[in-house]
Amino acid sequence: MLLKELLSLAGYSAEEKDNDIEICGITSDSRCVKPGDLFVAIKGLSQDGFLHIGEALSRGAAFVVAERRAMGVPMLLVENARAALARLFDAWYGHPARDLTLIGITGTNGKTSTAAMLVAVLEAAGYKCGMIGTVNATCCGEVLVAENADKLANLTTPDPAELYRLLAEMRRMGASFVVMEVTSHALFFEKTAPLRFARAVFTNLTPDHLDLHGDMMTYYLEKRKLFAQCDMGVISLFGPYGQRLADSLEVPFFTVGRSNVRSVVANGDSGVSFSLEGAHGTLDIFLPVPGDFSVENAALAAMSALSLGIDGETVKSALAAFGGVRGRMERVGENTLGISVFLDYAHTPDALEKLLLTVRRFRRADQRIILLFGCGGNRDRTKRRKMGRIASRLADLTIVTSDNARGEDPNAIIADILKGIDKEKPYKIIADRREAIAFAVDTAVRGDILLLAGKGHEEYEIKGRYRLPFSEREIVAACMARKVEEQSL
Repeated sequence: MLLKELLSLAGYSAEEKDNDIEICGITSDSRCVKPGDLFVAIKGLSQDGFLHIGEALSRGAAFVVAERRAMGVPMLLVENARAALARLFDAWYGHPARDLTLIGITGTNGKTSTAAMLVAVLEAAGYKCGMIGTVNATCCGEVLVAENADKLANLTTPDPAELYRLLAEMRRMGASFVVMEVTSHALFFEKTAPLRFARAVFTNLTPDHLDLHGDMMTYYLEKRKLFAQCDMGVISLFGPYGQRLADSLEVPFFTVGRSNVRSVVANGDSGVSFSLEGAHGTLDIFLPVPGDFSVENAALAAMSALSLGIDGETVKSALAAFGGVRGRMERVGENTLGISVFLDYAHTPDALEKLLLTVRRFRRADQRIILLFGCGGNRDRTKRRKMGRIASRLADLTIVTSDNARGEDPNAIIADILKGIDKEKPYKIIADRREAIAFAVDTAVRGDILLLAGKGHEEYEIKGRYRLPFSEREIVAACMARKVEEQSL
């Protein structure tokens, strides 16, 4: 593609002498430049791409986009290189989102579940849908292969090189709707800059990612950016930041909260039911996923679908048939020992507390809750003590272990967690997560509920610079099989 064509599609223009440069690809990684590529020099958290322009040129870069001038280099000066990168990839793939109806979901917790429920409703209404989020990217029932170069990344909202390729692939596959999780990182790094969302959905805001944002107000303002890119909002008022958002929006919006989500009934571990009131009338909804958080997520999904014109009966039937989300209150390790095992992605204080409260509501008086969890390395340290405190308060036995230590010493992370642990309550420290799971299974007796929190859908463990295979499902199954065999001897 000629440079003048690419830049024009992205909303930019080059000097006349550069217009006829042939561009073969786009990258922001100087190590990946191929002859004829356009190199976008972005400033990262630890590296400044401007300092690597020379390397990019030596590898054959034909043109550079940057925020400051490099003498003698064919380049375009832009105010925001990250936004430019997103716009350039969007242009490269032919503005795929313009042929799709986008729904963006943001918030600390509940994004994945809300997205999956909304996709289930839209598909029940007969639409082909794509979904982009924490677990994976899917379209029309098919999992799309990620091509992210950083094997240690777990990007809920993919980087522009991947995001716009996925949107183009979903357009090719005939999708009408794409439901995507939009994180504060994605908004901070301008990944979605060119996109317009038919609906923007807000789930909640609780402390997380403060290592990047610094404080809750900055975190909130990043989330709020999504609503400057939407036609209509759908907001949960179950938390204080939802009301703050509703009070400040300039676009029309719907809300769900205690005023219109009524008659909530917990049906043990078989699910929840509630009534959703609104301009559509009253819908009596049953969802086969337990937890108050499930009510909030389902109400958001239902209201979003109704706002898009989906009829109430389709909403009700789709949610009643919803099979849950991988790694979200997912029952695993079926056994004859009478031990219930659940995997959940809870990795924030709010999510961990909601998980434990949910289980406490449906457990019998004679059932113990055994909680196994850790905290991620090189991430927000302020939540570690809080999660330790929550674990001690709501679990009967807490097992503190590792969870993607990355470049940190696992024992240092555990030490932070232990600052919140009540030493008068039962707890155990086992840094190796595989050994911790084995201990949890060996310790559990008939009737116990074992919660493995933090990893959820993940099938890996990040240690140092390596992402190592690690499937809690397989580990639990093997431990349970061994325990059954030992008890049968």
